[in-house]
Amino acid sequence: MLQLAPQLLCGLAEKALAEIIAMDPAAAARLQRLAGRQLAFQLSEFDWRLVLTATPNSLLLNLHHEAVDCAIRSDLASLKQLRDPNQLTHLIKKDAVQIDGDIQVAQQFSSFFQQLQPDWQVRTAQYLGDGLTHKLNRLLHQLTKLIQQKQQALQHMSLELAQDELQLTPNRLEVEQFSAEVSQLHARLERLQHQLKPWQE
Repeated sequence: MLQLAPQLLCGLAEKALAEIIAMDPAAAARLQRLAGRQLAFQLSEFDWRLVLTATPNSLLLNLHHEAVDCAIRSDLASLKQLRDPNQLTHLIKKDAVQIDGDIQVAQQFSSFFQQLQPDWQVRTAQYLGDGLTHKLNRLLHQLTKLIQQKQQALQHMSLELAQDELQLTPNRLEVEQFSAEVSQLHARLERLQHQLKPWQE
């Protein structure tokens, strides 16, 4: 029964993925360019290896250890850092991520998912109606904006706390004053070197 659980999850994830892809009209053309390629992904915490197979019409999810175009091995901790593409080289150097095969295939799959833009509003309208969906969409937009404002306020507060209360980082005026003092010191050093030059000769 335990062995069937991952296969069942793959089936459910594959069905959900197919619905999401269907909600993006531009996804079909990008999927055809990806057709025939396979990407395997394995986490060190699990025994099974997830394989994504692109067909002209869908993405299939399977569990197997057969040869693929590209295979990525990592762990859960490093997986979070993989969201930042700039971290990839660093993670590879410290062996937190191992990539076997054609890395361009991994980049093509990544690009496909990043460009995926499902039209949730159309699908939601089928169940809730146009009016309620529009209100829900507006509410989500306002909520997202509010969260972004709160995040910016929190970052601003953290910066002020670090600068003013804890004095961990200098503020702008302190940086400018320090820069001016360095410039003055440099000018004095140049004058001193000029005065000492006759003695050196």
